[in-house]
Amino acid sequence: MTEHPGNGSSYGDALAVVTVTYFPGETLERFLDTLEKATDRDVLVVVADNASTDGAPEKAATRENVKLVSIGENVGYGTAANRGIAELDNSYGWVVVVNPDLEWEPGSLDALLDVTQRWPRGGAFGPLIHDLDGTVYPSARLLPSMGRGVGHALFAKVWPGNPWTRQYRQENSAPVERTSGWLSGSCQLIRREAFDSVDGFDTRYFMYFEDVDLGDRLAKAGWLNVYAPSSSVMHIGGHSTSQASAKMLGAHHDSAYRYLADRHRGLAWKPVLAVIKLGLKVRLKLETRKG
Repeated sequence: MTEHPGNGSSYGDALAVVTVTYFPGETLERFLDTLEKATDRDVLVVVADNASTDGAPEKAATRENVKLVSIGENVGYGTAANRGIAELDNSYGWVVVVNPDLEWEPGSLDALLDVTQRWPRGGAFGPLIHDLDGTVYPSARLLPSMGRGVGHALFAKVWPGNPWTRQYRQENSAPVERTSGWLSGSCQLIRREAFDSVDGFDTRYFMYFEDVDLGDRLAKAGWLNVYAPSSSVMHIGGHSTSQASAKMLGAHHDSAYRYLADRHRGLAWKPVLAVIKLGLKVRLKLETRKG
């Protein structure tokens, strides 16, 4: 059992998976099928649904180990994940927050759990994530500092090889077990004690950067974000966000600005933040027009 600091409650070793859905389609069934071979442990799956009408979450809920939480509106990723985790009692000390458009490699979840034994201060653990063609996605990155974050935000699309993006994404780093600034929210195993110690995801982030923000706050609270490439999963990607790509682009830019503004307060930063906001607005207009 793990003692939770501050309120005296304790957590057991049970494992839950919380997946946030928004019109997941057939990907949810494949997600659940492959999960069965990802671990030998019993797993409760909580489907936190943001008002899908495709019937996929309800179909998933017919499975014995799946619980459906129908939110009734699209509250965004982090808020829905929080609601899903809130359904768990204290016997669940580990929770995977994961996108439904992901397929598990056999034994991948057990491999991720094995890594936790080596990192007692690990708060979040992220597997190696690869695309359909086998390309490794840079899922363990540095935190976006003002220079690095702005350079990446403004130039990633028009100058993919820029030095800020290369450094931020850590693409040249070998896939070895290591600590990271933050881990991709598409799949991470989270220690419940750590998650609760920072009050979960910041609900002000509708979509994007909620994982960056969580990683930063976990680190500030004394926890580690651990990249664990001994575990491997495949992310199909973009299924839900393709439903409203223009809206998602806007959400991405809003979240990027919120993250930087939260961490650079005071009068001295206002002119810099004003320039950043203008730059993001221009980039959004160009991207929307291009789309």
